[in-house]
Amino acid sequence: MTRKPHASSCFGSELPNQRAGRPSVASPAESSAHPGRLPHWLRPPVRKAPHLAGLGQKLSAMGLHTVCQSACCPNLGECFSRSRAAFMILGDVCTRRCRFCAVKHGRPAPLNPEEPRLVAEAARVLGLRHVVVTSVTRDDLPDGGAAQFAAVIAAVRELLPHSSVEVLVPDFQGSRDALCCVVEAMPDVLNHNVETVPRLNPTVRPQADYQRSLDLLRQAAEMNSRIITKSGLMVGLGETEEEVVALLRDLRAAGTQAVTIGQYLQPTRRHLPVVEYLPPEVFSRYEQAAREMGFSRVFSAPLVRSSYHAEELM
Repeated sequence: MTRKPHASSCFGSELPNQRAGRPSVASPAESSAHPGRLPHWLRPPVRKAPHLAGLGQKLSAMGLHTVCQSACCPNLGECFSRSRAAFMILGDVCTRRCRFCAVKHGRPAPLNPEEPRLVAEAARVLGLRHVVVTSVTRDDLPDGGAAQFAAVIAAVRELLPHSSVEVLVPDFQGSRDALCCVVEAMPDVLNHNVETVPRLNPTVRPQADYQRSLDLLRQAAEMNSRIITKSGLMVGLGETEEEVVALLRDLRAAGTQAVTIGQYLQPTRRHLPVVEYLPPEVFSRYEQAAREMGFSRVFSAPLVRSSYHAEELM
């Protein structure tokens, strides 16, 4: 039976490791060597407050899910206070069990045929000019949920013709036909996260494949050059700077135009532990390296996530 993490175990309002009674971190060097209490640069500007729960409740009442809540995003308070949310389609149960991710896993429910219309309506109510749509991974579906992505894009286009659409897709188990279905729906941005460096991939996301992810990004760029291709990765899992730079080169070679880099935070004690908290200057070095490689859009900072301030990319 699938167990959903208790709300208290998710760091949405309480930051990870604060409850553990560990010593505070006094300096960047010390924080990198001894992860414990979060350093100041990892404290989100807006904490989750009771009145912000209203947005989540409204979306839940519509039968919708957000990755903001399901993945325990540390920026939930800030984004919800701005009426910003990243929709998570195909239900809220994932068929994979990535060791960094707080989204529930197990046997998913059947697809909701009303989901595309509901996402578009919620985006209209929120007044979104840039609509971000991600999903759980549905390896149980023949097309991995690609047709549902296409239907959501079409529904948003119909109701909000002046809004841009960004999709964060799974790897569709390498299906070119599934990817083509999404690309033909013409999102403005197609995102697929490689998440971590090749050496750590088997540990971090054992049911995914690094090369398969690169191939998806390369194929998307080849199918339609007008669509912005985007990817993201987490750091602080034990990778080296040389490995991160090599990953960025791989992404550029695959035609990826935009990249996000953020600090991994352990959502619950059942997930992979943080190896190190990287100070902001490391993220600045990664940003500089990415820009020198030719990435046109780079978001690199400790609290950056794939959908965080995604509208600024446009």
